[in-house]
Amino acid sequence: MDSLARQSEMYRIFIVSPAKTTGKRAQLLLNENASFDLANRLRTSDDVTLGEAFAFLSGLYFRGKLSYSRHFARPPEGVAGCYVITSDAGLTMCDSTVTLQRLRRFAETPIDPQNAQYCGPLCETAAKLHDRLPARSEVVLLGSIATAKYVDLLHKCFGERLAFPREFVGRGDMSRGGLMLRCVAAGTELEYIKIGAAESRTGKRPPKLAPAPRTKRSSTDR
Repeated sequence: MDSLARQSEMYRIFIVSPAKTTGKRAQLLLNENASFDLANRLRTSDDVTLGEAFAFLSGLYFRGKLSYSRHFARPPEGVAGCYVITSDAGLTMCDSTVTLQRLRRFAETPIDPQNAQYCGPLCETAAKLHDRLPARSEVVLLGSIATAKYVDLLHKCFGERLAFPREFVGRGDMSRGGLMLRCVAAGTELEYIKIGAAESRTGKRPPKLAPAPRTKRSSTDR
């Protein structure tokens, strides 16, 4: 890529909301007696990534966010394409490794705008990331836009750089997850609008996604 093209390129990175670390799936994963592969690796090795652990905890929604951000991110050099919001460590790269003890600490820290243990690290890491981004950069939040727990803090740091998918308005988590996976399969990116320019971050629920088309199996697959 020549220098002129680099100057005109719009970089895009994604910030994804975290999985719930206090639900039933978290109890399964954090159980010291659990014997399935991911739980065993979490206890005995250092190769479980934050994205992998949260995808297990959340299922379709986080898997959609992770796949979408990895597919469509256009980060500048030296910056990751996807960062995950955590309860006590701010923005963390989705490919960073995570331990059983760290997941338990996440579960012990409420994600609350009034909680300094959550807000402090998030604002600090967001400010550092902001300073590393070139002028032509967009930060897209893949997460709840109807509450203040993510949007208000991130908007203070990123300002007009912060955007979200227009199609998220009015959709539930499962619908968002399915929509993003379909976008990845089709290679079609969603439309983004600026947080500050959005008249409303809530709206009517859109129609349900049509069933995904089934792929025909060949005789050799049967």
